[in-house]
Amino acid sequence: MSEQDMAADEEVMWSGRFISAKRRGRWEYVGRARGIRAAVILAIDEDDDGRRHVLLVDQFRVPLARRCIELPAGLVGDQDEGEDAALAATRELEEETGYRPARMEPMGEFFSSPGMVSESFSLYRAHGLQKTGDGGGVDGEDIRVHRVPLDTLSQQVETWRGEGFAIDVKLLLLLGGAITA
Repeated sequence: MSEQDMAADEEVMWSGRFISAKRRGRWEYVGRARGIRAAVILAIDEDDDGRRHVLLVDQFRVPLARRCIELPAGLVGDQDEGEDAALAATRELEEETGYRPARMEPMGEFFSSPGMVSESFSLYRAHGLQKTGDGGGVDGEDIRVHRVPLDTLSQQVETWRGEGFAIDVKLLLLLGGAITA
């Protein structure tokens, strides 16, 4: 992007309920509409024997035309403007996975595809997980829950790839060994 593009006003070319197509100078990109944000949850629990597991979900993603393995996540402020992101993350984790955290630790704001999308997400680490239900989402969502031992995650990802699943880029956080506790 040139300095001329950076100095140009942002133009909304089209806006729907959840996304907007925008242009700034010669640059076209997509962003969330109405100030909606996203929260992503890293939920790792431990068995009595000390074996750690990560909670993942899969659901059909229309842009990919297939199911995608992901960290649990959801929108912040789509129903309640001004919603607290940590509360939204707690709500989404329980809706999607059936686990409620004792606390959420903020891990920062991240951008997953900054050359095309202006959306960021707030990453939270869930602590003190308690199973409260089956998960699966709400309102007709077809979310499947996976509790995967961390020490077998890379093999499980390869199995899912072989079965035709898409793999969300955020799983690199786990596959790269960035999580130690």
